[in-house]
Amino acid sequence: MGQNVINADTFLVCGLGNLGQYCVLSLKEFGVTVNAIEAVNRQSWEIPGLPDAIDNLVIGDCCQTKILEQAQIRQCRAILMVTSDERVNIAGAFAARSLNPDIRLVIRSSQENLNDLLSASLGNFVAFEATQLPSKSFALAALGSETTGFFTLENYFLKVMQVSIDVGHRWRNCWQIYELNTSHRRILTHNRAGESPTQTFYQWDADAVIHPGDIITYIEATENLVYRSQKPANHIKHLWLTVLSTITKTNLREQLIQFWVESSQTRRVALMSCLVMVSLFFGGAFLYKLQYPQLSWQSALNISLILSLGGYGDIFGGIEQSFPIAWWLHLFSIAQTVAGTVFVGILYAVMTERILAARFQFSIRHLPIPKSDHVVLIGLGRVGKLVAHLLQELKQPLVGVHPHDIDPSLLPPIPLIVGNIKNALHRVNLATAKSVVVVTDDEVTNLEIALMTYAVNPKACIVIRTVDPRFSQNIARLLPHARVLGVYELAAEAFVGAAFGENILNLFRLHNQTTLVTEYRIETNDTLNGRLLAEIAYGYGVVPILHARNSQRTPKFMPSDDLRLVVGDRLVVLATIEGLQRVERGTMLPRQCLVQVEKAVSQEAVFEGAALISRISGCDMYLARTLMNQLPATLQYPLYKHQAHRLVNELTKCQVSAHILEKGVGV
Repeated sequence: MGQNVINADTFLVCGLGNLGQYCVLSLKEFGVTVNAIEAVNRQSWEIPGLPDAIDNLVIGDCCQTKILEQAQIRQCRAILMVTSDERVNIAGAFAARSLNPDIRLVIRSSQENLNDLLSASLGNFVAFEATQLPSKSFALAALGSETTGFFTLENYFLKVMQVSIDVGHRWRNCWQIYELNTSHRRILTHNRAGESPTQTFYQWDADAVIHPGDIITYIEATENLVYRSQKPANHIKHLWLTVLSTITKTNLREQLIQFWVESSQTRRVALMSCLVMVSLFFGGAFLYKLQYPQLSWQSALNISLILSLGGYGDIFGGIEQSFPIAWWLHLFSIAQTVAGTVFVGILYAVMTERILAARFQFSIRHLPIPKSDHVVLIGLGRVGKLVAHLLQELKQPLVGVHPHDIDPSLLPPIPLIVGNIKNALHRVNLATAKSVVVVTDDEVTNLEIALMTYAVNPKACIVIRTVDPRFSQNIARLLPHARVLGVYELAAEAFVGAAFGENILNLFRLHNQTTLVTEYRIETNDTLNGRLLAEIAYGYGVVPILHARNSQRTPKFMPSDDLRLVVGDRLVVLATIEGLQRVERGTMLPRQCLVQVEKAVSQEAVFEGAALISRISGCDMYLARTLMNQLPATLQYPLYKHQAHRLVNELTKCQVSAHILEKGVGV
């Protein structure tokens, strides 16, 4: 949501490690009160001057109600539990909820199943794993290509591209910037050759002509290109855990339907075969017992088992029957034998598939190492695994290096070298690699490997994972051409955005700043409620990329500026932390343009022009009609520059002459 009517504008951060310190700094950018709880009285801080940014610092255990009350938990709007101990974070969340039923809980936790259960029981709750949030930033830095961001949304693949226009580009000299905006594409920034990258959206002239050397950044949506980073083995495990955890729920029928829908075709056939064979087995035993009461249940079950395993000849192998049998039971026995033969064949096929899959996993290490233009990924911990899957989905040649054995089922099919990392560098064709991504948990090791890489291949794109901010600064000075990414600095903005009630779907780096993919659910008192998307986009400096009415099943990507939000709508935008801050406060940028309408060629043009003015500007229809009946006249309804430019273009199409006046004074 945007901004709700609340009295409290105080936030509490529990745990002042690296992540907690960055959260404090990000919160202070919003101009709010920030209280904090730290377990010990620290004498030094990774971020200098951090205590000055904290309004109320309490030393103690954040799980204790007394300590939480000293930190004014009852007056806080949100609490960020970001200690390095997940048990402390979860216990603190329960304590905070008991003291303040309305507080928003933002928790650092990697336990996905537990997080879902906590969200259902605690409410107003969100959890992130800090070290995994920036994994896409590492993958993108390794690419060194035009792609600067990518994510999936509603079964669509969205990518952020930065292209440099050369003499052969199809957009050269024949396109104006605004013409590049389509139903699946939105322009984010435009820079002339030699200009510094624009830090904010919409700082470009809509009617500017594209020239060679220009740099254009845009976001584009492509349907049905969703990738699955979850491995089959883990998927099966997750499915069974889901079934077992929900078996006692009242919605058992929905859970079984979901399990069936998510299962593969092979698994469905195997499951149905098992159900049929179990039914035939017990049905056959019951029928033989019913037909021959003198048989014991053990004998009846034994006969049914023999028939189920294809043993018809063992029982009815003679020319004449050794015992009388009814025709219907004889026919059932034949059917049971045939079904059993088919079932055994299916069972063998499934087992063969599993054996071949296991053999394939064992062969991963023996895959050939790329010769050139590949990525060397060093460190396959939690972050490294995510980066590996992302690069694999992007079809990037890749080789992994890890100091010890790792379960192959947790990795995509890539060549893997296990052992001493320094020795392994001689086996990965380092001199011809395009990029080297170093994401081990040891910062010193990361630095050493980066220096070794630079000595062998100074042209390679080196991406280094760091945690300590001062260490990051030192590495950046030592290796100015390397990409030094601090995981906690990247993740803190997502935690802070979530603290204000926003749902952070993803994040990526654009022009050296973090861009957040943020979802809003429109409520009555939101700063977004009742506004045109044009006002939201240009007034708050965000880029709407998805909109859906509460009653719509299919959302609209790259929605029109003319849509007006109502309660219940869903909106997804690209935003910097400054953009989220403006939405939160309801502070809009000034509108600096007026539109002067000169003439209309016909009465029909007058009618259509009035409708366009009302729809695009958002003004009252009566005002628009009055204006069109008194031409020439100026629309006394200030607009944003891009909004005014679009209105003039649309009026021209319906044969109404108009132009933009710079207002000069905002409203």
